[in-house]
Amino acid sequence: MLCALRMRLALVCHPDTPCPELEGIEVQISRPSGGKLDLTFFALGQIDAIRWPAETTPARADRLWETSCFEAFVAAGEGPGYAEFNFSPSQQWAAYRFSGYRAGMQDAIGLDPPELRQRTSPKAKVMQVHLDLTAMPGLPVSRDWRIGLSAVIKTRAGKASYWALVHPPGKPDFHHNDCFAYKLAATVAA
Repeated sequence: MLCALRMRLALVCHPDTPCPELEGIEVQISRPSGGKLDLTFFALGQIDAIRWPAETTPARADRLWETSCFEAFVAAGEGPGYAEFNFSPSQQWAAYRFSGYRAGMQDAIGLDPPELRQRTSPKAKVMQVHLDLTAMPGLPVSRDWRIGLSAVIKTRAGKASYWALVHPPGKPDFHHNDCFAYKLAATVAA
């Protein structure tokens, strides 16, 4: 995909996990400077039919993908290492580093907590995320980043759906290299 300073991208629901409750999920993405990354997730449709986690104190937490959450995967260049970030409407978040495909997972440390804001209406759940990845090892601010954007959505009826920019063949797998489908150009640090 073409690089842009600010772009709005559509996520695709995995064909094996339909979610008629949602009309779609879009993500606005920008890299305002250096290691900063801004994401705004827009879930559109029957918002009250989705099981959103209850809001709590902002904190780091694991296993957020077991409930409805939004995700970003970031890699520098074509190397095998990457980072995974999970953002829950509960205000909890997670950050991990991987040395390769699902390999060498460890907590990403030394990062400031992301700034999370959200708003909800009957037809939309909007989550804004601001990340400063300047201190993130393996993501040099001077390089272009390959980005994967995704979401796990659980309905009140208990069905799960998996959304991504691109899905590789087979079951949903956000870690697959094909999912890193958007290139975000390096910017001059502010």
